[in-house]
Amino acid sequence: MDQPTVGILHPGRMGAAVAACAATNAAAVLWCEAGRSPASVERAAQFGLTSVATLAELLDRSDIVISLCPPAAAEDLARDVAGHPFDGVYVEANAINPERAQRIAALLEPDADVVDGGVVGSPPVGGKTPTLYLSGAASATERIEALFAGTAVQTAALGTQVGKASALKLAYASFQKTSRVLVALAVGMAREHGVDQELIEVASRRTDSYLAEPQYVTKTAERAWRWGPELEEAADALAAAGLPPEMLRAAASTLARWDDVKDASELTLTDALDRLAQP
Repeated sequence: MDQPTVGILHPGRMGAAVAACAATNAAAVLWCEAGRSPASVERAAQFGLTSVATLAELLDRSDIVISLCPPAAAEDLARDVAGHPFDGVYVEANAINPERAQRIAALLEPDADVVDGGVVGSPPVGGKTPTLYLSGAASATERIEALFAGTAVQTAALGTQVGKASALKLAYASFQKTSRVLVALAVGMAREHGVDQELIEVASRRTDSYLAEPQYVTKTAERAWRWGPELEEAADALAAAGLPPEMLRAAASTLARWDDVKDASELTLTDALDRLAQP
């Protein structure tokens, strides 16, 4: 099969790095610069992506489109795509709940083949090797597996049902991200009483305890603007399954206290905990 042309919507930290991996087996990787921030322009240039003027041009030239954007924008972006002719493979790789993934599939099919995707892990740079889980028609998921063959993005197919990949992503995120929020709260309470170092010593006696890694609290704060919406999606998935969503909604509410430090690079643990303590 000829190398496909790939379109990425839109190149954030994860999207740009994933797109760069796709370039290994693609004829070109396109992105639409219209309306994007200077940071996006710089990121796209860094990863060698090819700019096009409009979404219509991107869709017209692309065989495969990968959607990686903030969860809240996923359906609006899919509706924008649905407003243009596109009969390739659309990879819905956002951290959204299975019901939303199925709505997006219904919106774009039968013209496009929709693959439900979920990225578990850090962006594929500096030796990181995330896994892109896939669910959807076998013919479509096989094309995505071939696209990332031999790259830092590993792939794993979960079957033909759209929603499975999203469910796995959110199930993992609900544990991993909520655990990090609990670390911040525990360290904050211990610090208030002057026993934060003792808390860390207790935690370090246990194997693989997140509580023994308080330095990660700053990274949690920096990523809160992305993690909070993911946990809201996971809470919706819990509610749809008849499970209590309140814990994840509380974690998302806690993360919202850090919304103003989006991707900050010089935040200290003290700064992060002080911001968390503010109403």
